[in-house]
Amino acid sequence: MRRHLFPALVLVALSASGVLAQASKAKPAPAPTLVIAFEKGDVTLELWPADAPNHVKNFLDLVRKGFYDGQRVHRVEPGFVVQFGDPQSKTLPMTDPRMGTGGPGYTIKAEFNKRPFDRGVLGMARTNDPDSAGSQVYLMLGPAHFLNNQYTAFGRVTKGMDVVDKIKVGDRIKSIKVVQK
Repeated sequence: MRRHLFPALVLVALSASGVLAQASKAKPAPAPTLVIAFEKGDVTLELWPADAPNHVKNFLDLVRKGFYDGQRVHRVEPGFVVQFGDPQSKTLPMTDPRMGTGGPGYTIKAEFNKRPFDRGVLGMARTNDPDSAGSQVYLMLGPAHFLNNQYTAFGRVTKGMDVVDKIKVGDRIKSIKVVQK
């Protein structure tokens, strides 16, 4: 009985390894892609779930709920960032001292990764507490490597940086839509 069991186990192992080898050759799932419709034009984003899975999930969940639709950009630092994600920006005057302090009512833990903060990168804003991110995000207008391993990078602009370059404080987000899951 044992003489027949060993060759059978070898056959099972070999066929399983062939299946695993074919599975490892499979193409990775395409990155989630979104389009932000600003008043000034569209910006296409590619997200990085392998680098920051919880940030990507959080952002996609908020987008699907329409959380960002109608918000305004509340911060623009030339050569640095365009920031949005404060739900108060839908109704508060841009000069209100509370502008830029709002969020979704919860926070998520940091997912620092090896992605550098270069022009076009999508990052998650936070307070001094690394685990205080929620909904505020920023698009990099230029490289800022001092943010590396201090903030979570979770995507990048693939089309429309010319639109990002023109954004001013108070510009409204018409919508953000997931175009590829």
